[in-house]
Amino acid sequence: MELRSVEELMDLLYACRGTRDVPAPGRARVDLHQHALRTAALLRRTRPADKELQVAGLVQVIGPLLRPSDAARHSESAADAVRPLLGERVSRLVRDHHRAPDSADDDLQRLRQADEEGRGAEFDAGVLEDWRTVLELVAARNSPLGAVD
Repeated sequence: MELRSVEELMDLLYACRGTRDVPAPGRARVDLHQHALRTAALLRRTRPADKELQVAGLVQVIGPLLRPSDAARHSESAADAVRPLLGERVSRLVRDHHRAPDSADDDLQRLRQADEEGRGAEFDAGVLEDWRTVLELVAARNSPLGAVD
């Protein structure tokens, strides 16, 4: 599946509500919607100017909805889905955030750290609608599809 509009992406992110991930052994299951909001909020705090990194933190949770029966390909599925809309960098971050650490890639390290913190953190991360403008901005910058439906 390739996402063609911010509206399609927002619908998918809203569909994450009440969906729990299948975590690695020893990790608690989390609500994907809240996890997405918390991860993106943590990245907004540490890298306020890096909208693409924040958006990667937000959308990295959609894989289980795209391929519910194939946990090994969740990151790849999410990356492929967002590439046409959000661009190559967001796609790469989403694809690689669970792979073996690359000490030279500060962006991936920050995304991994926020992803982990977002699993256990309990704070009000706002609502998904707060991210629509940021998603539209990143889409307009990175995609021939633009931000308009």
